[in-house]
Amino acid sequence: MRALWRKLALHFQSFSSSSTSSSSNEIPVLYSFLQPSIFPLRSKTPTSYPSSPNPKTLTTPIPPKTLTLESKSSLQSSLHSSLLSHRTDDAWRSFKTLTSSPYLPSPHLSNSLILHLSSLNDRLNLKRAFASAIFLIERNPESLSFDTLKALFRSFNSCNAPAPAFALIKILLKNRIFPPFEIWGRELIQVSRRNGGFGAFLKVFEENCRVCLDEKVDGMRPDSDSCNEILDGCWLRDYGISFRIAAKSDGGYVEFAGCAPDSNSFGSLAYLYAWRKQESRTLELDRLMDALGYKDKMVFSKNLISGFVKSCNFEEVINVIIRGIDELANEDGCSCLGEETYVEIVKGFIENGRMKDLASLIIKTQELELAKAVGVDSSVGFRIISACVSLGFLDKAHSILDEMNAQGASVGLNVYSPILKAYCKEQRTAEAAQLVSEISASGLKLDSGSYDSLIDASMSAQDFQSAFSLFREMREARVPELKTSYLTIMAGLTESHRPELMASFLDSVVDDPRVEIATHDWNSIIHAFAKVGRIEDARRTYRRMVFLRFEPNNQTFLSLINGYVALEKYFSVLILWNEVRRKMIEFDHNLLDAFLYALVKGGFFDAAMQVVGKAQELKMFIDKWRHKQAFMETHKKLKVAKLRRRNFRKMESVIAFKNWAGLNV
Repeated sequence: MRALWRKLALHFQSFSSSSTSSSSNEIPVLYSFLQPSIFPLRSKTPTSYPSSPNPKTLTTPIPPKTLTLESKSSLQSSLHSSLLSHRTDDAWRSFKTLTSSPYLPSPHLSNSLILHLSSLNDRLNLKRAFASAIFLIERNPESLSFDTLKALFRSFNSCNAPAPAFALIKILLKNRIFPPFEIWGRELIQVSRRNGGFGAFLKVFEENCRVCLDEKVDGMRPDSDSCNEILDGCWLRDYGISFRIAAKSDGGYVEFAGCAPDSNSFGSLAYLYAWRKQESRTLELDRLMDALGYKDKMVFSKNLISGFVKSCNFEEVINVIIRGIDELANEDGCSCLGEETYVEIVKGFIENGRMKDLASLIIKTQELELAKAVGVDSSVGFRIISACVSLGFLDKAHSILDEMNAQGASVGLNVYSPILKAYCKEQRTAEAAQLVSEISASGLKLDSGSYDSLIDASMSAQDFQSAFSLFREMREARVPELKTSYLTIMAGLTESHRPELMASFLDSVVDDPRVEIATHDWNSIIHAFAKVGRIEDARRTYRRMVFLRFEPNNQTFLSLINGYVALEKYFSVLILWNEVRRKMIEFDHNLLDAFLYALVKGGFFDAAMQVVGKAQELKMFIDKWRHKQAFMETHKKLKVAKLRRRNFRKMESVIAFKNWAGLNV
């Protein structure tokens, strides 16, 4: 069966001489890792590449010692027992003694020692492990196992020691020892990226791939994850790579070093080519992905956009987005590019003064999205303006809106919506109200939820005029649901003790059938007026309420009574009692008690006894002590004899009240 992959050959090389010349300095000098050395260095400094020294220069030649077979056996036993009991220094001394003789330790002991030294994760023993590995490579390379090498490279990574790691892999390759990539590759990638030595890694990687292909060593093939990590390292560290694509004559395909690319591979390459302004190569990649059957190109598109933004190729950014809508757009649109991508786009355009281009991009995409029924929250315009807001560029977002208007484009709700929400969040409610007017004038309609949020923000900021303006726009836009915003305004005005605004607002909406006005709304205004001593306004509100055929209830009258009593207008309470008595309302205990207290304080005992009679008729308990106290505070010096001569009826009422209250006992 024919392979599914096109020929995908990756050749790593630098795009500039500066990156090549600096690569030799990217790996810490090997000797700085070894000093103070476990073996004394020769006085003559080697001239070869510092991170790949000749292991023979690491030690001063020691004349071979003559060991008997018995001594060798004893030293190996000592080495073995020292490793078992974790006596590292004793084990090291035994190993050094053995290596200074013509005899070598057994492969098992040699590997056990290096594994032990590597596991300690300290620099001294890591030096010992490195020196031991170099020694074995030179003297007996077959004795060094791949498991030991894997542990050693892992220790180099964990101890953040790139120099010996690079030296070891170079010596292995030089001696035609080809360990599988999984043994050293990931460790070297990580330690080089942490220490700024990624350029040097690319050289080692290129050599690895050459050996893999030329020598046909399958084990040296990198896995897909490693390849992607290398590609990421290239663009994160600003290294370039060349990428050639060619088809085989027989129609089959060959993968790079036997490793099949995935979407992340294509994404990283897309970034590199876009960054280097190689648009033709990005198109090749796009066609290759189509040929290989890749359906999801989001990673590719996101990285492509990132590369073009970095190279300030904004025309290509626009082209990628528009092409993406043509190919991928559905009801989700290009929202799958993600917030980070849109933030990157907006930041790049704005920092380079390309506001008009952002406006043009939104205009172009609106037309495409309209044809494909893309949702508001998924549109490019919404995402771009939202990114402006998240970056703190709210005023620039409004400038994009103005630019769209200047270009004669129709601005959709997808552009207005994020700006309105941001104005609400920052309590810039006057600007929000003005923007809503512009929206209404353009023929667009906000939903009730948007109005509710805006009005809530206005009331929270105590910007009452903006709230009224928004509610008026809401009514004129024929939004069917007004209840939430109406209640928000009324509650806010109540909390702010602004009854005059409550009355004016209620008058403005009283004829609107969509607003459900009830008695408690009028009661709120009456109570608020009475509470601040504006009893005449409370009375006028009451009259207006009755005129509009809203039925007052016990709370209505109670608020009026409390207001009158606070100002000692007891005669007004008497008038109210006579009015209420004729209405035949259902009295509750609180209302009767309030009437009785006010009438006693005012000296209207005839009416007071009418209240008492009403309470007895309804079988309501009245606390006599409270009203007895009211009488004593106000009428203690009242003389019944004088009343008899002047007002016999009042005298009778006073006597009746005193008898009821127990004042004649």
